[in-house]
Amino acid sequence: MMKRPTAMMKSGTMERPCPATTMAALAMLAMTIVSAQTLVTPPPNSYTPAQDVELGRQAASQAEQQLPIMHDDAVTSYVEDVGRRLVAAIPPELRHAEFHYTFQVVNVREINAFALPGGPMFVNRGMIEAAHTEGEVAGVMAHELSHVVLRHGTAQANKAQKYQIGEVAGAVLGAIIGGRVGSVIAQGTQFGLGAAYLRFPREYERQADIEGSHIMARAGYDPRDMANMFKTIEQTSGAGGPQWLSDHPNPGNRYEYITKEAKMLRVEHPVRDTRAFDQIRAHLKQLPPAPTTEEATRHAASRGPAGGGGQAPTGDVDPPSPRFVSYDEAGIFRVSVPSNWRELQSQSSVTFAPEGAYGQAHGDNVFTHGVEVGIARNETHDLQTATGELIQSLEQGNPRMSRPAGYRRVQIGDRSGITTTLSNVSDATGQPETVQVFSTLMRDGNLLYAIAVAPADQFGAYQNIFQRIAASIQIIDTRR
Repeated sequence: MMKRPTAMMKSGTMERPCPATTMAALAMLAMTIVSAQTLVTPPPNSYTPAQDVELGRQAASQAEQQLPIMHDDAVTSYVEDVGRRLVAAIPPELRHAEFHYTFQVVNVREINAFALPGGPMFVNRGMIEAAHTEGEVAGVMAHELSHVVLRHGTAQANKAQKYQIGEVAGAVLGAIIGGRVGSVIAQGTQFGLGAAYLRFPREYERQADIEGSHIMARAGYDPRDMANMFKTIEQTSGAGGPQWLSDHPNPGNRYEYITKEAKMLRVEHPVRDTRAFDQIRAHLKQLPPAPTTEEATRHAASRGPAGGGGQAPTGDVDPPSPRFVSYDEAGIFRVSVPSNWRELQSQSSVTFAPEGAYGQAHGDNVFTHGVEVGIARNETHDLQTATGELIQSLEQGNPRMSRPAGYRRVQIGDRSGITTTLSNVSDATGQPETVQVFSTLMRDGNLLYAIAVAPADQFGAYQNIFQRIAASIQIIDTRR
């Protein structure tokens, strides 16, 4: 701990400055501290605030249909009180008269929260239960609120402007929620509108952290509670932690820079009475345990992607046709596959598989034979690192999947790429399967990938087919 500087001594006695000098010095110091805080500038945005409201309203309506909203007055009122305190602390330059802030609690156990353009916010019960103080709850909510006031949702949606706002709403919601449930909600949107383009980049996450710390301080909360909550999330194992982190990527040194920012802020009218937080925590403990998001939304997941059906795949398929046909995916890329394989679209990928190879298993969309081609956000600009992150996301849903032994170079269309092979146990059949991953970087730095799957004892017969499909991929939009 740094020692406090000692007062100046003169002739063995402390020199006492006059009160007027002291007050002037303190006022100057306060202005210096406030002016030293990091300035956050909203990113360029061609949408209007009114369009934020329209998009957020449509997306919120979908969220309310898909997620188990808590209808518990005590819990909802508590979260609304914290939310109103934070909204009142939004800086004047970031206020939008059109925005309408609402706060609802989702009865699921994962540590998560999300806010939609224009103001609707959804807070998971699991986040409240994981928090140690009201300030930690406020920290996550201030972070999400900052995404709204900085208009990050529509700023990121600029990349999808050729689509109507109604088409964007489901994809924005799916991208902001993220994870398996986000994929379900975003189904039916056009390819390319999903996570690859609408998930918040690390730059936006850092902005939300910094602006959120400012809002917290103005609302009477210690911004260090935000940093502490993020540390709790990082240390949480199982379903609670990784979900939030995957949807809110760490810009790097998150705890350190939030703590540093907190030192430059003055907490106004500190919140000291947190009996309500303790009472709500006690109240939640008396309720039945919250289900996981997957359990709570399994009825929605069972609908599957377009044409996928709810039945488990049989794995009894015809051999790949020697004749190939080409598909143009939303003007982004073109790929050729066997003519007897069917196209199945989802939010940011498309799967090609034969009849009998695709369907539902344990509430998830699966396929036993075929190839999934898609785009994943990448901010590392390093192909192997980005591919490793993709494989880590696969492992979350496939706990029996092996780690890649290594990568080798391969040609993907006219681009240089890499490939690796992994083993897994199929959720559909319970039998060993082989997974081959192909990947390359697009011009915008995002990852274009192809995930090929076949039963382990049939992989040899499919390997040339998979390689031919990967080699056929051509990026159409040269900006990407």
